[in-house]
Amino acid sequence: MNWLLVVAGAMVGAPLRYLTDRAVQARHDSVLPWGTFVVNVTGCLILGLLAGAASAGPQLRLLLGTGLCGALTTYSTFSYETLRLTEAGAGRYAAVNVVASVVAGLAAASGGVWLAGAL
Repeated sequence: MNWLLVVAGAMVGAPLRYLTDRAVQARHDSVLPWGTFVVNVTGCLILGLLAGAASAGPQLRLLLGTGLCGALTTYSTFSYETLRLTEAGAGRYAAVNVVASVVAGLAAASGGVWLAGAL
């Protein structure tokens, strides 16, 4: 039963990631991978909310945490896009991408934990 929850969450997370990435990138004429940044920070916020929610049971964590966020967020694409920036001679943009992604992700996760505790 648990694996079905993960699959159900992933069935929503994967297309949501793709559609969000395309929509965000279409609005930005920049070498920075804003779409990946947005989905990763959003996933961090959702995981923070789940981590901070006392009422989030194991099934909800599997559905939203492992399934949805696992398919929504992407460390491999983040790494690949950062590598491509470096290879294209945009080392500063690559460094900005790394620092901004880590700082924003941690802030979103912390904010989610705080928000869940405040509710």
